Amino acid sequence: MQVFQEINPLKAFLHQKKREGKRVGFVPTMGALHQGHISLINASTEHNDITVCSIYVNPTQFNNPADLKKYPRTLAADKAMLQDAGCQVLFLPDNAVMYPVETKLQLNFGRLEKTMEGKHRPGHFNGVGLVVSKLLHIVEPDVAYFGQKDLQQYLIIRQMVQELFFPTALVCCPIVREPDGLAMSSRNVRLSKAARKKATILYQCLSEAKTLFIEGRASVAQIKKYVGQKLTNQTDLMLEYFEIVDAHNLLPITKTYKTDQVAFCIAAEVGGIRLIDNLFLNEAIHI
Repeated sequence: MQVFQEINPLKAFLHQKKREGKRVGFVPTMGALHQGHISLINASTEHNDITVCSIYVNPTQFNNPADLKKYPRTLAADKAMLQDAGCQVLFLPDNAVMYPVETKLQLNFGRLEKTMEGKHRPGHFNGVGLVVSKLLHIVEPDVAYFGQKDLQQYLIIRQMVQELFFPTALVCCPIVREPDGLAMSSRNVRLSKAARKKATILYQCLSEAKTLFIEGRASVAQIKKYVGQKLTNQTDLMLEYFEIVDAHNLLPITKTYKTDQVAFCIAAEVGGIRLIDNLFLNEAIHI
């Protein structure tokens, strides 16, 4: 695996590979890798000649400085995981490389950024859009891979790629879960033993909501009330939101009906650690 820290050497390497007719897949990450990330690497290596992974903890997408400071950094382990997974290229820029001048550009994603994550993390998606646009310009991949766990982020990036004519196809890969259902996340390592055990209730609530929706035994309002009440009385857990939305555009679903487009989305602080998760009504849906 070749490691690059500067832009020009990376671009020169990848341009040469493209002149040779090689197809480039790209997986942008913030490190602290787990099997969810590796599933994206595997998807890329299966369909591309060259797989590039970036590891960069992007400061502009953190609206909480303490969260940025505490974000786990496990570079040695990350490198070993990428090597074992067959990743050919690792891009490791620092802040000086990614933000050589003060950023003044502001990206506005309209309604899509004003709900769920955007509502609770003001400025977050501006930072996501900035760094992903920079990385796509640098790597110029044929295909870029993202995880379903960050559904809203994927939809934001999809909108940006479409509107700005990036010549990159996007693939959204399914969530990888622990045996007890907890969605794999870099933040999971920060959970205490008790909080880790409690965190499984998020997936339980999503699964129960999905069952109620499918069976038609409750209205959307009743399902949302049920989940809210179930989590309100939990110690050391604070629900931020639970929403039932169209998976393609995050518009609220207002009634139960048979459609493949429904997504159940949740965010909560468990033991002081913020976790998000979602579940599709039809896991085979393509977004």
